[in-house]
Amino acid sequence: MDQGNGDADSMLAQRIRKALTEDSTLAPTARNVKIVSRGGNVTLRGLVRSQAERKAIEVMARKEPGVNSVDNLLQVTEE
Repeated sequence: MDQGNGDADSMLAQRIRKALTEDSTLAPTARNVKIVSRGGNVTLRGLVRSQAERKAIEVMARKEPGVNSVDNLLQVTEE
């Protein structure tokens, strides 16, 4: 799934990215997950270190205005 071309999609992905990068409790890999927004539908992909981190990222994404749904495809790595 590719990022939507509209300004609203780009801005939504940027706002979610900003929220992730500002959260110092997340591991560096979690702050760099892939965020794709198309028509307010957000897909999250990448690696995280725990189920708690996976859920926290989903909650952050859902809180952003303009999000209709979140498809959380984040995978928990074994450390």
